[in-house]
Amino acid sequence: MSSNLSEDALLGGRVKLLQPRDGFRAALDPVLLAAFVPARPGDSVLELGCGTGAAFLCLAARVPRLGILAVDRDPALVDIAQRNAGLNLLPAEIRAADARELRHLPPIHHAFANPPYWAGGTPSPMAERRQAAHEDAPLLDWVQAMARPLRHKGTLSLVLPAARFAEAAAALIEAGCGAVRLLPLWPRQGVPAKRILIQARRGGAGPDEVLPGLVLHEADGRYTPAAEAVLREASALT
Repeated sequence: MSSNLSEDALLGGRVKLLQPRDGFRAALDPVLLAAFVPARPGDSVLELGCGTGAAFLCLAARVPRLGILAVDRDPALVDIAQRNAGLNLLPAEIRAADARELRHLPPIHHAFANPPYWAGGTPSPMAERRQAAHEDAPLLDWVQAMARPLRHKGTLSLVLPAARFAEAAAALIEAGCGAVRLLPLWPRQGVPAKRILIQARRGGAGPDEVLPGLVLHEADGRYTPAAEAVLREASALT
């Protein structure tokens, strides 16, 4: 293993993850995103902006026999994601490509992403962090790229800052996805959500929903039992 990489574990050791020691490293967001995708065994899934693969690896640890296509524009991260798939004995197709230029993909059941989320402010001087976190393409472009290959009633899921939930809902609807579901992620009880999970279905026409949210931490900083179930035991958030 390269000295520039560390080997870490997610989901209580169910997932092994090589990732750069410096730069953008997987935290809670990809684990929570994977828990929100309502995939079933044998479904096909697409992750855009997969980085080192944390989200699709966590999803595959919970749901067996998935057909996985993952895409990232950084060839170095794609190489690490491919190594991680092998490390976890997981068949997956992982491509280096710009999400906005993807065309002619096979039909899929579920698409998901943890897209770059800061549209303003000062970008990080570190290239890896800047690319992972600082938006250089509109959120709508990401949503449209994910929606194109979705089957009818297939789901599209995102994890984003709470401040962008209205923009995300509008992008989903413009891309032909409805029946929007919003799940707040509260840092602690009584504290406003900093992150949200948001999901819609291709061609969905049902009512929108605000789901029971997830409180991540107790007052003393420990994870709540509900968060432990997701982050350590690979429970679903669906």
